[in-house]
Amino acid sequence: GDICEPDFIKQLFETEKIDIVLHFAAQTHVDLSFWHALEFTYVNVYGTNVLVAAAHEANVEKFVYVSTDEVYGGSTDEEFDESSPKRPTNPYASSKAAAECFVQSYWERYQFPVVITRSSNVYGPHQYPEKVIPKFISLLQQNRKCCIHGSGLQRRNFLYATDVVEAFLTVLKEGKPGEIYNIGTNFEMSIAQLAKELIHLIKKTSSESEMEHWMDYVKDRPTNDLRYPMNSEKMHNLGWRPKVPWKEGIKKTIEWYKENFHNWKNSEKALEPFPVTEPFAQPSGP
Repeated sequence: GDICEPDFIKQLFETEKIDIVLHFAAQTHVDLSFWHALEFTYVNVYGTNVLVAAAHEANVEKFVYVSTDEVYGGSTDEEFDESSPKRPTNPYASSKAAAECFVQSYWERYQFPVVITRSSNVYGPHQYPEKVIPKFISLLQQNRKCCIHGSGLQRRNFLYATDVVEAFLTVLKEGKPGEIYNIGTNFEMSIAQLAKELIHLIKKTSSESEMEHWMDYVKDRPTNDLRYPMNSEKMHNLGWRPKVPWKEGIKKTIEWYKENFHNWKNSEKALEPFPVTEPFAQPSGP
């Protein structure tokens, strides 16, 4: 079903005994959001509205809205905590920030027990290859170059999938209604460094010139925030910290893509430097 179909969602809450909602469903690809801002707004804002309204009506015990560190906008030095202002710089982040406001309003107006999480980039097996880590792994495994937007100096924090799952379980159990929690990691790497790391692991080379051979610099996206440094002290106080070291997480991820890349439909499309998409058919009104 589709979170943008109010009748379907209403029926779901009426027929299933749902007591907790973890709302992950969203359009999430930043590059794509510049081309399909309307679709991102529709799914991420309208869809969230449909879901939170139905969950409130069904009187669920807790509604966890999964947001992103990108709502803060970029920063080179300032570390964001949960009270930092939202300054999104792309349509994806803007749609997530707007959806947050709708979710928060249900707490303010009805004391409906919502919790918002903002997490760093997540990686691991099973991720669709449009995202940077599986994209670079898949390209290198096919003897193709990593396509790097702009300078490649943009830095990102990467959290392994099982760590973020532990964080969500912690929020389900310990998270206080009406609160926001940053789910972050101190592990940070530039996109160029990420490419070199993967080239070293997959192509078995440490030579700088050979590494450069596997890197293809393409034009940058319209805006490309340099960093998203987050303070996750609030989550640490709930008892959560990331556990999986980068070396272990990336090894498992590389192994998985070696065996499973071909299982995706249209996965080749996801490896292009910029999105290859069908036009979005605007939905008719509810």
